[in-house]
Amino acid sequence: MRTWWCTFCVRLAVLFVSLTTVAAAQPDTTGVLADARKLIDSGQAAAAIEKLRALEDRSDPRVAELLGAAYYHTNDAGNAIATLTPIIDRLEAGSLERREAVQLLGLSHFLAGHIAESIPYLEQTLPLFPDDIKLAYVLGMAYAQTRQPAKARESFARTFHIAPDSAGAHLLAGQMMNRLELEDLAEAELREAVRRDPKLPEAHYVLAQIAIFRSRLDEALALLREELAINPAHAMAFYRLGDVYSRKLEWTPAIAALQQSIWINPYFSGPYILLGKAYTKIGQPSAAEDMLRRAVEYDPNNKAAHYLLAQVLQQTGRIEEAKREFAIAEKLQGDK
Repeated sequence: MRTWWCTFCVRLAVLFVSLTTVAAAQPDTTGVLADARKLIDSGQAAAAIEKLRALEDRSDPRVAELLGAAYYHTNDAGNAIATLTPIIDRLEAGSLERREAVQLLGLSHFLAGHIAESIPYLEQTLPLFPDDIKLAYVLGMAYAQTRQPAKARESFARTFHIAPDSAGAHLLAGQMMNRLELEDLAEAELREAVRRDPKLPEAHYVLAQIAIFRSRLDEALALLREELAINPAHAMAFYRLGDVYSRKLEWTPAIAALQQSIWINPYFSGPYILLGKAYTKIGQPSAAEDMLRRAVEYDPNNKAAHYLLAQVLQQTGRIEEAKREFAIAEKLQGDK
């Protein structure tokens, strides 16, 4: 009897030790989640991923939610989406985890180029963070890319704290849409901005950019003159004015406009490059060289400036210098 009892006690002790060892080998989920959150918050999302993936039991949706957050913070939108989508409905409604998952799904879909898919998640998130200008900006860009101009304008107005029905809101929406190469939507917004406030700075300038893009040069000239009547210190408007005259091969007014642009802002290479081209066309290679060297000084990596300078040097018989500039331009072309 004593032998049996001793044997039982030994086996029980071994079993207890085995269970203790197994428990010690299994990381505490709550502790791991807390550690992973600290890693993410301190910019060590990759380390958080390794810690979370080490958990053998990932049935807790909080684990997948935090893993998805870690993927997002390593700029891995694809894995963030794949991890968060299956568990989003398993997270408690109204919980911090659910809110974060919704927000990150919206941002991840946007970053992955799934613009339409991002919008429902972003729309759910915005009421939770009504003062988050980054979120409003992303939602505005998503609305614009899905051709919802009114909603886009409202989001951009929220981003910049202005009234959504104001001339300024139409201007901002038009600028953003023009950046996205949605010229038809941009033009409609900008024309409405001008209708509401004919003296609104910048609106005529952006309309002129669209006109230049569409090769409506006379219209662009008129719009640029209107912009300069409102804002006579608009260096970029003078630059674009010189650009239009250059396209029309009207070198004398082009040179005047470009020089005016430089007097206002002498540190932008664009006018110098066009001046170099204009002076070459009217047979003033020395002035052209001076302008192009200034362009290279302000923008050493501009291949057009180096190439045009090489041409001027070649025309004036400075072959070795020209070869060096051609080589730089070729290298810069290759770097692209």
